Amino acid sequence: MSGLGIAIVFWLAAWGANVWIARHARGRLAALVPPVLFGVAVLVLWEGAVRAFAVPEVILPAPSVVAGAIGGNLGLLWGDFVQTIVKGAFSGYAMGCGAALVVAVLVDRSPMLTRGLLPVGNFVAALPIVGVAPIMVTWFGFGWQSKAAVVFAMVFFPVLVNAVAGLGAAERMHRDLMRTYGSGYWTTLFKLRLPAAMPFIFNGLKIATTLAVIGAIVAEFFGSPTRGMGFRISTAVGSLALPMVWAQIFVAALAGTLFYGFVALVEAKVTFWHPSQRMRG
Repeated sequence: MSGLGIAIVFWLAAWGANVWIARHARGRLAALVPPVLFGVAVLVLWEGAVRAFAVPEVILPAPSVVAGAIGGNLGLLWGDFVQTIVKGAFSGYAMGCGAALVVAVLVDRSPMLTRGLLPVGNFVAALPIVGVAPIMVTWFGFGWQSKAAVVFAMVFFPVLVNAVAGLGAAERMHRDLMRTYGSGYWTTLFKLRLPAAMPFIFNGLKIATTLAVIGAIVAEFFGSPTRGMGFRISTAVGSLALPMVWAQIFVAALAGTLFYGFVALVEAKVTFWHPSQRMRG
C-alpha cells in the first residue's frame, strides 16, 4: 500500500474513532481526544499526499520537513517568539485590554460617551491593519513598541464594546434591590454589575488573544529589527525557504492557541457560576 493509501486509512480510522468518542465518551476524554486525533490525521494525510504526488518543497513542504526546520532552528524561533509575541503581542494586549476596561467604566457613567465614543470605536475597529501598522511604525519606530501599539489599537475596541455591553447586563430588579440597600455606584459596580459582566468581558478578551498575535506579526511586515516572526516570514518567503515559513506559522498558531486556552481557563475559574460553564462541566 502506498503512503497516500496508508494516510487515507489512518484518516478513516481517526474519523471513526472520533464518531465513537462523540457518542459514548464524556468529560475530558470527549473534549481532548477528538481534536488531537483530527490534528494528527490531518498531518498524516498531508504527509502522505505530499510524498505521493511529489509536491515540491517550495509549494508545500511535508510536515516532517517542517518539524526538521523547527528542530534545527529552536534558538532562532525562540528569539523571534520573544520579540514578536512576548514583547509585542503580550504587552499590547495587556495595555489595550486594561485601557478598554477603564474606559468602559467611564463610558458606563457618561451617556454622552456612550453615544459618542462607541460609534467611533466601531469605525476605528474597521480600519485595516495594513493601513494602521505603517503609521504606528512611523510614530513609535521599528522596535517592539510599534507592534505593541498596533496590538493596542486592534484589541482595545472589541474589549471595550463587550465590557460596555456586559456592564448593562445586570437585571434591573437586582440593581433596584442594591439601591434599596443603600449601595452607591461603586459598590453596585463591584458587587453586582462587574461580576455579571464577566462573561461578556471574557468574550472580548478571548477574541483579543488571536487579534494580538495576528497584529504583532503583520505589523512587522512594515518595519522591524532583524528579528521577529513577521520579519522572518517575509525574508524566508523572499528566499523560498518555505519550511522556515511554516515553522513560524506553527509557532504562531501554537502561541495563539495556548494564549486563548489560558484566557478560557481563567474564564472558567472566574465565571464558574454562569450557566455556560455549568453546562460544559
